[in-house]
Amino acid sequence: MEDTEKLKKSKVIKIDSQKSWEHYISHATNQKYSQVVVHFSAFWCVPSIVMNPVFEELASTYQDVLFLTLDVDEVKEIASKMEIKAMPTFLLLNGGTPVEKIVGANPDEIRKMIDHFVQSRLS
Repeated sequence: MEDTEKLKKSKVIKIDSQKSWEHYISHATNQKYSQVVVHFSAFWCVPSIVMNPVFEELASTYQDVLFLTLDVDEVKEIASKMEIKAMPTFLLLNGGTPVEKIVGANPDEIRKMIDHFVQSRLS
């Protein structure tokens, strides 16, 4: 039951079109969520699927960061624009500008990167 509740209250927003990407990125640029973490994945990529619960946990931990997920096969133009070549790729944006990228399913590295990202904003 508790797991079902967590699923219903996902903090990760799924991007399914160019329009939704533009909406959330412009919203993030103008709101408190100036920091955005994007999980570029693919439904057929096992490492991406394995990272989904980790990404959900990170989204719950870092309340002031906007977490987006995007399937590269569904929104190819964004993946191409952001130069995504492998999945999973995690991209950090600050004010809509890419600042850091991690390729691969490495939860500890992603956690460190986001922590550093958040701390740099606070200092």
